[in-house]
Amino acid sequence: MDDFKVTPWDVEGMVDYDRLIKEFGTTPLTDDLLERTAKLTKSELPIFFRRRFFFSHRDYDKILDDYESGRGFFLYTGRGPSGPMHIGHIIPFFATKWLQEKFGVNLYIQITDDEKFLFKEKLSFEDTKRWAYENILDIIAVGFDPDKTFIFQNSEFTKIYEMALPIAKKINFSMARAVFGFNEQSKIGMIFYPAIQAAPTFFEKKRCLIPAAIDQDPYWRLQRDFAESLGYYKTAALHSKFVPPLTGLEGKMSASKPETAVYLTDDPEEAGKKIWRFALTGGQPTLKEQREKGGNPEKCVVFKWLEIFFEEDDKKLMERYHACKAGELTCGECKRYLIKKVQDFLKEHQKKRKEAEKKVEKFKYTGELAQEQWDKAIPEPLKN
Repeated sequence: MDDFKVTPWDVEGMVDYDRLIKEFGTTPLTDDLLERTAKLTKSELPIFFRRRFFFSHRDYDKILDDYESGRGFFLYTGRGPSGPMHIGHIIPFFATKWLQEKFGVNLYIQITDDEKFLFKEKLSFEDTKRWAYENILDIIAVGFDPDKTFIFQNSEFTKIYEMALPIAKKINFSMARAVFGFNEQSKIGMIFYPAIQAAPTFFEKKRCLIPAAIDQDPYWRLQRDFAESLGYYKTAALHSKFVPPLTGLEGKMSASKPETAVYLTDDPEEAGKKIWRFALTGGQPTLKEQREKGGNPEKCVVFKWLEIFFEEDDKKLMERYHACKAGELTCGECKRYLIKKVQDFLKEHQKKRKEAEKKVEKFKYTGELAQEQWDKAIPEPLKN
């Protein structure tokens, strides 16, 4: 890809999502699949689906088939703890919560403190473990079912290594190099890691559905090559787009670049100042030109953030879109509107995050699904 780059570790440039579907060999998320989802769940679809923030999939149609037939499925997603979580990180978790709630299924959340230690040169293992705890609080604050959700750190849940061994035996270096671009300078821990990330797709003898940003898709391509040889299903996936950084529509929000992101732990007042200072708009150079020519919401980060997460009401969003195009709205008005939405979200999230401190043990160790996983033996096909 000449003008943009999408890997599990880097996203650069203006991403062409239609082209990415062709490059990655995925399938567009169609109206038919979304209508079928609404029918099966007897629910209005959340904005992540109806506004196509999730835009691509692998075998999501089979997930719906499995649910309809009574076979069921389970959910798996994760987080690499390398720093504070920001708004871009948390949105797929809200989509995952909706899927868990509406389909009534188990969810496994892998906290990859080992991966971040291996892939981030400047992070110590203690750093990634510390960030793991902080990130877990943000994840719990989303509101998952504690008895149907198992949050596990790879450094603690060492059974994951036993499960990864037969997977690692299926992947040779040339396969991993072709998918991930490994070379002679790649650390041997990095080369083994894809087997660890694939392991949770074998936690149940059902099809697994992974809601995640499309940059993580290479891991599941490998899993789909060998899953059936181990007696399991190829994993299914729902792919989301990237939340643009405050500073422009290229790439994605970055935890390592504070001016691009609003962190979930930001003071609401400071978050407002950050949006006011850094958020790129699609407005004209002067107020006079804005009134005469109108703005360009397609090139506006403020509008994109409203569209992706912060304006639930479709009618209000479209009214704002047309008012911007007609020059009836100024960029300052839109920024103030977004700032209020973000500040309200942060206040509520941070309240739930504080409450989450008392729930960590249940999600990791004592909840029904957590206990089941700590007690369960390694599945038979994965022993061979």
